[in-house]
Amino acid sequence: MDLRKLKTLIDLVSESNISELEITEADGKVRIVKSDGAVAVPMMMTAAPAAAAPVAAAAPVAAAAPVIAAVPEETGRIVKSPMVGTFYRAAGPNAKPFAEVGQAIKEGEPICIIEAMKIMNEIDTEIAGTVTKVLCENGQPVEFGQPLFVIE
Repeated sequence: MDLRKLKTLIDLVSESNISELEITEADGKVRIVKSDGAVAVPMMMTAAPAAAAPVAAAAPVAAAAPVIAAVPEETGRIVKSPMVGTFYRAAGPNAKPFAEVGQAIKEGEPICIIEAMKIMNEIDTEIAGTVTKVLCENGQPVEFGQPLFVIE
């Protein structure tokens, strides 16, 4: 992707209500996230293996720009988020979590809640087994397809 196109995308994100934009093309992938200073910051770009190099920002980069970290590969079966929203382990602040590490769960049991657009969506597991790891913190924003739990 050429720098003129990247600059156009950065300007588009900066001037709109969009907080994040990700585009995948044959020659690479670009993810632009708007920082607190209302300046869009290109977060990552991958290209063909021979040309894998970071892209220089076309706009000023805030010093406290967030960094995207790769999620380590987990063993076992992964329960992923079916939607974008806020992850909650329990039905209320003082309620017992739906699933704890070491707890055996059955297929169809609620495992967490994801709040999306002020609607609390109870997420049922499609996997029976034992919860070995909780990958999200209570109250954390989650994306579609983001791993939430590891079940063995």
